[in-house]
Amino acid sequence: MLLFDAHLDLSMNALEWNRDLRSSLQDINEREFGMTDKPDRGNAVISLDELRKGNIGIVVATQIARYVEKNSTIPGWHSPEQAWAQTQGQLAYYKALETLGELSPIRNWSELQAHLTYWNNSQEPKKKIGYILSLEGADSIITVDHLDIAYNYGLRALGPAHYGPGRYAQGTNATGGLGENGRALLTRMKQLGIILDATHLCDESFWEAMEHYDGPVWASHHNCRALVDHNRQFTDEQFKELIRRGAVIGMPLDAWMMVPNWERGVSTPQNMQVSLNTMIDHLDHICQIAGNTNHVGLGTDLDGGFGTEQCPYDIQSIADLQKIPDLLSKRGYSANDIEKICHKNWIGFLEKTWK
Repeated sequence: MLLFDAHLDLSMNALEWNRDLRSSLQDINEREFGMTDKPDRGNAVISLDELRKGNIGIVVATQIARYVEKNSTIPGWHSPEQAWAQTQGQLAYYKALETLGELSPIRNWSELQAHLTYWNNSQEPKKKIGYILSLEGADSIITVDHLDIAYNYGLRALGPAHYGPGRYAQGTNATGGLGENGRALLTRMKQLGIILDATHLCDESFWEAMEHYDGPVWASHHNCRALVDHNRQFTDEQFKELIRRGAVIGMPLDAWMMVPNWERGVSTPQNMQVSLNTMIDHLDHICQIAGNTNHVGLGTDLDGGFGTEQCPYDIQSIADLQKIPDLLSKRGYSANDIEKICHKNWIGFLEKTWK
């Protein structure tokens, strides 16, 4: 089954975690043996070859660099210009992988069609993985004019906020609306045709964005507040609005967002019984709200600052996502439903957006 993963922080892993994604997964984890600077050292699940093994032919690959003010309790860059420079380094990494024949950019409908034909028919042992460029958190957009620069180098989706307060919107664990700068950003995004990623917007910023922006919107990696009561998740009313707007919502695999009462560094996927079926619980909740399977997909966020210590226990490699079709079938989903969840909903969304 072809899989489309709508949220992977590949360049962050390469530049901040210093992981060579062209290496084998075993080599990546062996090289981190004994390291303690990150909680997920030695627990990675992603390499480019593991993506290929899992038939994950299309990904939404991120740039990410947060700006933080003095005395912030969360990490980030001390100026928007530094954050911009970090995202440009991440862009350079993706471009280097393109040159090496590892990745292929997808920026429009014709490129998406061409990649699907290539992926489904190529006999190459190392097929090029198609990637759509997204920016997680808009802090690095120095001015709204920089959005034009980003669009011209391939940016096609943008989430205005990440964690905490942002320059254009307020994110997870923050409160407040968009303000003048955020509304100006959304106006230019609509003019350029950049997809609004609603993920991480706090409640006030979410509803203001929905009021102000009438362009294409998705939520690349978001779970359900009805199942895990935290502001990082969306309420049923927020899902109803996204469904009304024709959005697709990707299911993330960070365990603390999948089950209540997760304690970082204490809980384990095994003792909290977090599996891929737990993800399907969230997916099914959204399907029940929608009355169909047209608005859900995968947006795993794997290796997004966590690894096997904090993801479903039946994931040792991202290639294990191929377990999902069988699990969905056992939960009563039809073959057509499974195809939609695995890739067709994202592709259909992009067809409507780009064609």
